[in-house]
Amino acid sequence: MDHAPLPLDAGNQWHRIRRMTAWLLALWFCSTFFFIFFARELDHIHLFGWPIPFYMAAQGMLLIYLAIVVIYMRRMRRIEQLVRREQGE
Repeated sequence: MDHAPLPLDAGNQWHRIRRMTAWLLALWFCSTFFFIFFARELDHIHLFGWPIPFYMAAQGMLLIYLAIVVIYMRRMRRIEQLVRREQGE
């Protein structure tokens, strides 16, 4: 069975983008919900001398959100390059 990558027509490109966006939104929701909902249970864990719920609320979640944005940017750039390459050929 041949497992060649599907051509990136408009429908396939839109499907990839929606799937990637859904995964990143799920990561955003789960990470935010986890640290807020379980803050009391996580209070005994310390990171850099601070309780982890305090650290995540003050700085850590911003780093996670920044990582999500960077992942989205890189993946979109890769998809756009593939589309341009296929349209140019």
